[in-house]
Amino acid sequence: MNWQSITFDWNQARAFLVTAEEGSLSAAARALKLTQPTLSRQVAALEETLGVTLFERVNKSLILTEAGVELAEHVRAMGEAASRVSLSASGQSQQIEGLVTISTTDVMAAYLLPDILRDLRRKAPGIEIKVVSTNSVSDLRRREADIAIRHVEPDHPELYARKLRDARGQIFAARSYLQRFGRKLTKEDAPKLDFLGYEDNEQLIGYLRAMGLDVTQANIKLSSPSLIVAWEYVRLGFGLGVGADEVADRCPDIVPAFEDVAPVTFPIWLVTHRELHTSLRIRTVFDHLAEGLLNISANRSS
Repeated sequence: MNWQSITFDWNQARAFLVTAEEGSLSAAARALKLTQPTLSRQVAALEETLGVTLFERVNKSLILTEAGVELAEHVRAMGEAASRVSLSASGQSQQIEGLVTISTTDVMAAYLLPDILRDLRRKAPGIEIKVVSTNSVSDLRRREADIAIRHVEPDHPELYARKLRDARGQIFAARSYLQRFGRKLTKEDAPKLDFLGYEDNEQLIGYLRAMGLDVTQANIKLSSPSLIVAWEYVRLGFGLGVGADEVADRCPDIVPAFEDVAPVTFPIWLVTHRELHTSLRIRTVFDHLAEGLLNISANRSS
């Protein structure tokens, strides 16, 4: 090892990492029990030593630059190593603890994750879980989450992705809504039906048309960017909505709406940072989520 190539101060690196994790100098200063000016000087000194800009200011927030994102991965690994040294010295190296942030849709967070997380709390009580409920794709490279459950494959080489399985979805309605017709619906009914809209109704209409349904914007009288709100309106009989079979399984008053529209499939990806291989707590949560999400499919098939 070229020892002379190590030119920065660990305290400065730690100040940078905590600022990146906390998202602001004030929060990082509180976490490290330092004054904000002291912390700011340490981060500035690291930038000067390395000759790079690590943060950009956006309004009152600090956003990592590309150089900052790359450096954060290396410094985080150093922090994990330092933590393992401390734990080993104190005889606590086998404990699994710390915060892990999971990003997923609000529907999955509300309907599918509770049982999985309940088991995780029994298995690893020292791990703190934060669930970021969002229907947009969280940027893991900017540390908006540690683990994301997605329906699209990430295309960035710095992320580790595992496709768990394909899930099945279809168009659902409340039993009360179908009672108006006295039967299951057919494609011919589509022009006079009400559908619940989401964030992008043009995209939704495209999906419905691909299923053979002759619908327009006029069929969407009620929308919500929240999938769980839209799903609740389906349950209350406001109209039809697209959903996953495994979510509908938990809602006995919601049933498949059409007798002649084939179900569709969509992938479930589990995504995390490359540090999956070095962080025991992230590996523990990642593996537990994978097992739990796979078991949902296995239980439906049995």
